[in-house]
Amino acid sequence: MFEKVLIANRGEIALRIHRACREMGIGTVAVHSTADADAMHVRLADESVCIGPSAAQQSYMNIPAILSAAAISNADAIHPGYGFLSENANFATMVEEHGFTFIGPTPEHIRVMGNKVAAKKAALDAGIPVVRGSDGPVDDEATALEVAEEIGYPVIVKASAGGGGRGMKVANSPDDLRQGFKTARNEALAVFGNGEVYIERFLSHPRHIEVQVLADLHGNVVHLGERDCSLQRRHQKLVEEAPSPALNDKERDAIGAIARDAMVSMGYRSVGTLEFLYQDGEFNFIEMNTRLQVEHPVTEMICGMDLVREMVRVSAGAPLGFEQDDIRFSGHAIECRITAENSTTFLPSPGRVVDYHAPGGLGVRVDSALYSGYLVPPHYDSMIAKLIVHGATRNECLMRLCRALGEYVIGGLDTTIELHQRLVNEPAFVNGDYDIHWLERFVDQEDA
Repeated sequence: MFEKVLIANRGEIALRIHRACREMGIGTVAVHSTADADAMHVRLADESVCIGPSAAQQSYMNIPAILSAAAISNADAIHPGYGFLSENANFATMVEEHGFTFIGPTPEHIRVMGNKVAAKKAALDAGIPVVRGSDGPVDDEATALEVAEEIGYPVIVKASAGGGGRGMKVANSPDDLRQGFKTARNEALAVFGNGEVYIERFLSHPRHIEVQVLADLHGNVVHLGERDCSLQRRHQKLVEEAPSPALNDKERDAIGAIARDAMVSMGYRSVGTLEFLYQDGEFNFIEMNTRLQVEHPVTEMICGMDLVREMVRVSAGAPLGFEQDDIRFSGHAIECRITAENSTTFLPSPGRVVDYHAPGGLGVRVDSALYSGYLVPPHYDSMIAKLIVHGATRNECLMRLCRALGEYVIGGLDTTIELHQRLVNEPAFVNGDYDIHWLERFVDQEDA
């Protein structure tokens, strides 16, 4: 087992990884920008190294600085968390080449799944159902129009190297597609440095269903059930729950088995998440995230497993200590992402936390690095906390979530706690009757 792990991230996920390592008796090294000198993960880690100024490109995305920090601290391994360099195949390769263990998938799996076109082909080869669309990248407008005519409108143009809704345009007609194709390519080039796009059939009312998988270095793979991540705004998830209220046991067993078998055939290692659009009883693969997900706690809550601990164990060469038949799911879990944004306008609201009180009680978990007096910097993602609740039933979970949101106090800056309070009282959400477009309509109606 490792003696010391460097955590190449910040905020709540850095703290989450530190806690898992501490419980395993593993020392931790925190890296931080100048803006994060007083961050909680820096305060609690065994060692800390400043790796650059506040801008992420000069600190948390600075590969030479991170590798240097690992070298001077004598770390054995590097955990990337999520975001930043977590799905950067070159980073994973360099970590291994410099003699450290990368706590995550192989660079090759990261590389393949990081390109949406290559990922779709790999999924097809592994027997995973995919959305109808182009066989590969679409290089020109004429080809785009031919593909759309073949699969039928509406279609969506997607960046091959995309994510988070960037480089995506929906087209309902040839005229829409001409404009959307050009816009998507330009946006993809500007954001990702890669203007390659592909085209898929656009589903009008799908759910976003994802399956968590875990694999060791010895060919053992399990799936840990599904999560429903359909409550999204501008392709960014706000609420996740497990299990999905949209699936029956037969459907969830089927998609879990498909995901597990695919990972066996690919020789995958570590944690990963296969994401699907689910509509009219059919699952359509859209992408795979080769990292720990923001919403991993809802899976942990229903299966009683520490996913970060398992990541560390399998990266150190340990076999899984269980098989698929040993996995037992219990109850229901929901996660609310709390961001430092105005609940109505969604304008960012960095600033100092003047009051802080986290909710507690049975079945309530808060993943956050906030504390009273902490200055939320303006330089990074606006998510500042995750509130996760668990109950024996979905209804019990919802009641507990309402109570916990009412207890949560983050004073001194705007947060989206109020938005979540409105959401959990909406009949559509209470009844589990929503799709990936529902939240956009809900927010637009409130603004009207």
